[in-house]
Order: sequence, then structure tokens, then C-alpha cells
Amino acid sequence: MEAIPVLAGPTGSGKTLLALRLGEELPLEVISADATMVYQGLDIGTDKPTPEERARVPHRLVDVLKPSEAMSVARFVELAEEAIAEVLAGGRVPLVVGGTGYYIRALSQGIHELPPPDLEVQAALWRELEERGLEALKEELFRVSPEDALRVGRNPRRLVRALEVWRRTGLPPARHPRRPPRFRYGKLVLWPERAWLFPRLQERARRQFERGLVAEVKALLEQFPSMPTALQAIGYKEVAGYLRGEYGLEEAIARDVRAVKAYAKRQYTWFRHEPGDVTYLPKGGEAAYPGFRDWLRLHFRI
Repeated sequence: MEAIPVLAGPTGSGKTLLALRLGEELPLEVISADATMVYQGLDIGTDKPTPEERARVPHRLVDVLKPSEAMSVARFVELAEEAIAEVLAGGRVPLVVGGTGYYIRALSQGIHELPPPDLEVQAALWRELEERGLEALKEELFRVSPEDALRVGRNPRRLVRALEVWRRTGLPPARHPRRPPRFRYGKLVLWPERAWLFPRLQERARRQFERGLVAEVKALLEQFPSMPTALQAIGYKEVAGYLRGEYGLEEAIARDVRAVKAYAKRQYTWFRHEPGDVTYLPKGGEAAYPGFRDWLRLHFRI
């Protein structure tokens, strides 16, 4: 195979569903590029494929970490490239699927070689973020590396990681040496109208609460009192505030809806500038399926 196919797009656009459907027709294995599906126990709030679905269509990089552990982009790239090589060696097709744009960009464009995460330093930065606010910490990063400040945007996880590297090494991430990617990639980005997507995001958030998101977060916090990275996932952070008594259930749902819509907007902005071999499909959900199937079969001759 000359290139590895990637299915990307904003949250809620139908990536998981399309991968499952096509995986039942073609010899695919999904390589998840989702920063929250890597965590065990984060199921409802991530709309993670069920064990039954993963039995039908194999998924890799799902449920590989405990919520108390941190996943760096370097570790993701290492695991993803290992998984891709294993799938190819088995004569099957690796399909990278996810909406974590930074993971996909690092996998396809190469990464800066950074030290492993230091959870103690990151925990201190998360406390500082709560006290000083995101803008103050982003200003610190901008002073030492405008490139990194632009890359992290308003993503608190990326901001904390970039500042951790800067404070520990004296060099911001962008000034560390870059390692080239191991494979080439062709990308299909689902691009549904926001008027189609946003009502579905709101409905999905309410369904997650109805399915037991509060109980899921409560159980996770009881088992893993310290889960700084996983707790920043959309839905989990908002439910944690509700469980601490900071606001009521309806406010938690409203915060969740606002957060997931804001995240989708950031994903549109990110993927609009995706480099390399990129095709945009102006549909989402089931309507995107024929175009995705045809693109995959023609573009990759499978």
C-alpha cells in the first residue's frame, strides 16, 4: 500500500459509524486517533465503540491506558506506527480514524522529539491554570514560542504539555528536533454543515447523560482520584464540577453542550488547514457513507 487512509472530521460527524460499516465489508482494522478513547472506562462520554462492535471490526489504541496515566503525542505516534506496521504485515488495511487533529498531524507530518511527560509538573500546571486562567499561561508560551502558542490554540492539554516541556528543558517544543513520519497518508475529512452537526451534538450530549454519564464519572473518580489528563475530556470535566456541587445537573448538561460545540468549531478551523493529500466530503452521518466507501476503494485500490 502506497499510503495509509485516514478518516477525520469534527466530533459527531459519523466517523466511528462509517468505519464500522465499511469494516464489515472490507479487511480493515481501525487505528484510533482519539485522545480520549485511549482511556479505559471513558466509554459513554466518548461514544466509544462497544466490545461487540470491536469484535466485528478490530480497533487498536482503544482502552490502552488507565485514566490516571498520560498519553503524549510522541507516545501516540509510536503506538500508531507500530499498529499500522502490524496490520500491514497481516495483509489487512489500517484505517486511521479520529478527530484529534494534533495526533493526525503529528502522525502524518512528523513530530518534535520531546521528553516523556512529567505528571507532577503537569499537575502543578493544571493547578496554575485553574488559578491564573488559560490566557495568562498562553501569554507565557507566546513570549518564548509564538509558533507553539499558535499550535496549541485554546486547548488546555496542549498548553500544559508545551509549558511542561519549556519549563523542564528550557526549550519550547517547536525548537526540539523533528522526526519524519514512517508512512505516507491520504486523508478524507468529513465536512458537514454546522446547521446539521450542532443539533446532533446537543442531542448526543443529552443522550450520554441519560445513558449514565454521571455514574460513569463518579465511578472513575472513586477509582482514580487523580486523573488530571482524562478529567479534561469534554463531558467528564463538566460532570466532575456537578459532582463537586459547583452547579446543578441542567447546568452540567448546558456546559457540556457548549464545550462540545466549541470543540467542533476548533476542529473545523484545524482541519480546514490540513496539509498533504486531503479530500473534503461535505456530508456527515449515513449520508457520507457512499462517498467514503468510494474514496477508500478508488484512492487506495482495495
